[in-house]
Amino acid sequence: MISDLLAEAKQKMEMAADHVGNEFATVRTGRANPQLLHRITVDYYGTPTPLQQLASISVPEPRLLMVQPFDASTVGDIEKALQKADLGLNPSNDGTVIRIAFPPLTEERRQELIKVVRHMAEEGRVAVRNVRRHSKSDMEALHGEISDDDIRRGEEELQDLTDNYVEKIESLLGNKEDELLEV
Repeated sequence: MISDLLAEAKQKMEMAADHVGNEFATVRTGRANPQLLHRITVDYYGTPTPLQQLASISVPEPRLLMVQPFDASTVGDIEKALQKADLGLNPSNDGTVIRIAFPPLTEERRQELIKVVRHMAEEGRVAVRNVRRHSKSDMEALHGEISDDDIRRGEEELQDLTDNYVEKIESLLGNKEDELLEV
């Protein structure tokens, strides 16, 4: 029973850490990153459609994203969606391809983005701790069915899991901060 609870907790903590990593990928750095555009939806014939389904996204240069629509008639709609997304980027359209140049970040903007990613990391750490709290209460609910020693060992393993995933989030945060501070 304890092993089942630990396996479930590990899976949920892994999902929380992965979510933090995906959130970090959406934060703009000085480099072009196609994942920035993964949340963008385009109004395609009245239906909100993810950008990846309408165009291929490539990185021909470190500071340039190129969006090439599969259907040339959607270029205008995609450009409007990119402008509405408020990414702080200015798409330019030559009729067949949309280019998005990434200007270098100012020092002030870098510090703002570091605050944003630290907040995201804290939300991830809180999510991991919430998983720990719920799993611990589930273990304590088994009090009459299994021995106190087994419960205590399970709680120690749960704490080790929690520490590992909090450390993983810290590592992701450190990498993202380094990436943001890179000029």
